[in-house]
Amino acid sequence: MDGTLVDTEPYWMQAETELVHAHGGAWTHDDALVLVGSGLWESARVFQEHGVDMPADDIVATLTARVQEQLDADGVPWRPGAKELLRELRDHGIPTALVTMSVRSMAQQIVSHIPFPAFDVLVTGDEVERPKPFPDPYLDAAKLLGVDPHACVAIEDSMNGLASAVAAGTVAIGVPHMIPLPDSDEHTLWPTLAGRGLADLIELIEERAA
Repeated sequence: MDGTLVDTEPYWMQAETELVHAHGGAWTHDDALVLVGSGLWESARVFQEHGVDMPADDIVATLTARVQEQLDADGVPWRPGAKELLRELRDHGIPTALVTMSVRSMAQQIVSHIPFPAFDVLVTGDEVERPKPFPDPYLDAAKLLGVDPHACVAIEDSMNGLASAVAAGTVAIGVPHMIPLPDSDEHTLWPTLAGRGLADLIELIEERAA
């Protein structure tokens, strides 16, 4: 979701900076980039190491609430081509899952701004046993959709997300945003989702199968 479907990473970075500074610590743009794609509770430990004297659950709740405030105030900034691709998939009856390490309340807030029924399933960071980069989130999504994970395409913008998608056995696509992604035989890189459609996904699946 964050960084792939919607451009909420700047909101997260703002919330992180405010939190760490409020506790007398220092937080840089490079510090924030390290956490892109990480689970919230794993990130909470990093904030504690930077001087945030709060329980992990409270850190997650504080950051999430601040990002949601920004979403309410400034709206949902869509990533190029993401909503259009999602709409085409839905028009063709393709089952879809939103697999995010954000909490369910935020995922539901984002989904509520999509002007069509976008997802059959939400898998969120507060509901998985192990977050990305473990395969669990994508395995859970495939199970809930009732499909083989090897028949799924996963679109990600972070290394943790790609690692999770690859480990689950999906056809993984990396679309870099805040951080560069390396070339690899395990995944495919697209510079953007703009102009991409169902035909591109089918072609990729056939290439991978071959």
